[in-house]
Amino acid sequence: TVTPAKQTPASPAPTGNPRERVLATARALVGQPTVQVNGRRYPADCTALIEATYAQAGVKFRGTLKPGDNGVTALYRYARANGRVYTDGRPVPGDLVFFRETYDQNRDGRRNDGLTHVGLVDGVDADGTVTVIHRVKRGVVRYRMNLARPHLPRDPKTGEVLNDMLRSPAPGQPHVLTGQLFAAFGSVLPSGTTKPMAVAAR
Repeated sequence: TVTPAKQTPASPAPTGNPRERVLATARALVGQPTVQVNGRRYPADCTALIEATYAQAGVKFRGTLKPGDNGVTALYRYARANGRVYTDGRPVPGDLVFFRETYDQNRDGRRNDGLTHVGLVDGVDADGTVTVIHRVKRGVVRYRMNLARPHLPRDPKTGEVLNDMLRSPAPGQPHVLTGQLFAAFGSVLPSGTTKPMAVAAR
């Protein structure tokens, strides 16, 4: 991956709403190949995006990693202990989104890795499609996820994206989509009204 010589670092928006600060920082990072906020460059993984954005709301995830954990599992444990983890209902922008088995983390050729990826909710469309901001190999991007139709990549009538590919397929197998790999949402930020934002770039 080639990183441009110059990148505009994200800065938190001047607002007293913690969710708005998290969302403003995440949205400013979309399209960037690395996660850099307020002059600090974060590691190249999905949990670093969460650490960087949530730091703008004063949330520190330290002390949640246990032996055998990966970073995503540690974030899940933090959400369960300090907020709530849920699978039903409409998610709130700024909440965490956990995914399972997005890659073979322990490299044993089996789907036994548990939680392996995390992003945050950017918004929810009228049809329930969730826009997720997360970090993948090429940088910070937006993906779509529709839990009512997890096996469909696109709406057959409108052609709109419902679920993006999140795991590369095995030979001869179809792509595995965001809705199929969804595990749970996590809420650790204070509840509050967030401003809707039109999503164009993905």
